[in-house]
Amino acid sequence: MAIINRPDRRTFLKSTGAVAAAWAAGPAVLRSQAPDKLRLAIIGCGGQGRANMKRVAGEQIVALCDVDANALNQAAQQYPQARKETDFRRLFDHANEFDAVVVSTTEHTHAFATLPALQLKKHVYCEKPLAYNVHQTRIIREAAEKAGVATQMGTQIHASDNYRRVVEHIQGGTIGKVTECHVWVARAWGWHATEDEAKQAKDIVFVQERPSVVDPVPAHIAWDLWLGPGPARPYSNVYLPGPKWYRWWDYGNGTMSDLGSHWIDLPFWALKLHAPATIEASGPPVNKEIAPASMQAKYEYLAQGEQPALTLTWYQGVNRPDLVKRGDVPQWPNGVLFVGEKGMLIADYSRYMLLVPGEKFAEVPVPKISIPKSVGHHQEWIDACKTGSPTTCAFSYSGWLTEANHLGNVAYRVGKKLEWDSVNMRATNAPEAEPFLTRAHAPGWKLA
Repeated sequence: MAIINRPDRRTFLKSTGAVAAAWAAGPAVLRSQAPDKLRLAIIGCGGQGRANMKRVAGEQIVALCDVDANALNQAAQQYPQARKETDFRRLFDHANEFDAVVVSTTEHTHAFATLPALQLKKHVYCEKPLAYNVHQTRIIREAAEKAGVATQMGTQIHASDNYRRVVEHIQGGTIGKVTECHVWVARAWGWHATEDEAKQAKDIVFVQERPSVVDPVPAHIAWDLWLGPGPARPYSNVYLPGPKWYRWWDYGNGTMSDLGSHWIDLPFWALKLHAPATIEASGPPVNKEIAPASMQAKYEYLAQGEQPALTLTWYQGVNRPDLVKRGDVPQWPNGVLFVGEKGMLIADYSRYMLLVPGEKFAEVPVPKISIPKSVGHHQEWIDACKTGSPTTCAFSYSGWLTEANHLGNVAYRVGKKLEWDSVNMRATNAPEAEPFLTRAHAPGWKLA
């Protein structure tokens, strides 16, 4: 990754030609009222966008964009000098005003806000999942590689000390070679078989079909821009306010791609995973409109280097590994279980526990701390923008993680074990998977 150069500001600005050459040559050069500050464009100011903005507030926020006028105006009160836009495409008409972009929009627009930034060689922080489907994710990962800028996906738990210690145990051989991994989450949002089941899951949405009632569009929402590249639908309160949209296939992919970004991140990192060889999934009958509340997906990874062949299984909602249901391991509501030749390790966001036979526990080595403490998930990215230092969830890593998570949903929707050709991005035994790997975009929106 190229390191940002910081020439003397007065010398640099003497020549208009030098400025133009700098923009054409590579990653953004710092040019702000405070030369040590990044000039940031914030795309998505409400919800998670507000949280991300707070984490980068030490830099110079020069542009704000949101389809929700309330969120936009609230952010503008804090940053009154920042340019305001409702359509992020118009933000890029003023690309010389910023060095980096923070993308916190809805899932179906991530790629469309991220790609033009990469093409302009702007540094990008993008919320998870990286893009809406496998094809979009591949485009973004390859564009980031070509751009050579600092990137980071919003997998904030990756920066925790707990995850680092687990990775050191697994990679250090504490439980031996791992051939089996189980990941489960309790969240049960999505399509439920009955309304009672939805209430038990405390899910605020229970709809089985596309909304037939058209609700008034709130005055502060630019609904056409919210829809963006996605399918045109009348406004409905089942999509907004809040993250209710994420259950609907039109605009999100449910829990699998969302929480999978956080939970599968741990084994993906610890076991150095890449592209799976096969994927199969099971769950309730597929609803063509809404993602399932409960389902599971099994991935098979081929042996690579010192890592033997591995199965990784994802469970969400009411689904759990048999080891958990039988009480053979702690019955945590969410967890990651590594099964190795010498024992097991169970972890969640904030803790981990070694499950090693008593007579062998004394022989368990204490792994050396080899992964430095993170300066903070957002700060990693800011430092990378300024110095070229690495990030831990760059698109070169998080792109593969996102693709794998999406493939769990693809296998579920196809109802068939997929044999995955990662190079050519296709299921060799299931051409019917193609519509779930990519899709056409609404007029006026493109990824090219």
